[in-house]
Amino acid sequence: MTAHAKTVAFQGIEAVPVDVQAQFLSGQVQFNIVGLADKAVVESRERVRAALFAVGLALPGKRLAVNLSPADLPKEGSHYDLPIALAVLSALGVLPQDFLNHRKPHGPARRSISSAHRRSSRSSIM
Repeated sequence: MTAHAKTVAFQGIEAVPVDVQAQFLSGQVQFNIVGLADKAVVESRERVRAALFAVGLALPGKRLAVNLSPADLPKEGSHYDLPIALAVLSALGVLPQDFLNHRKPHGPARRSISSAHRRSSRSSIM
């Protein structure tokens, strides 16, 4: 199953829609990000892994492919962390795809996932 999250790429003052697709595949264990991503976006792999680990989740021993579409549009910066993390969570079955269909998240994944986890933990205590 391919999970989708929506975000934007910035071209000057214009925001261009970007579709983040995540899919687990058979094959050698890897975490690949494709779609004309710069160094900061490629480094999202480690930040997303760390964010998932911080809330007690781990990636399965499979190949993870993350596609940032459209492929011809340059993607720059760390604001792709959160949409990538949410697409991965949806591909894992942790987050329903319906939740992502009408949202365009952007920002650092670690802080967002950790705060969401803390909120859900607090609400279960009360």
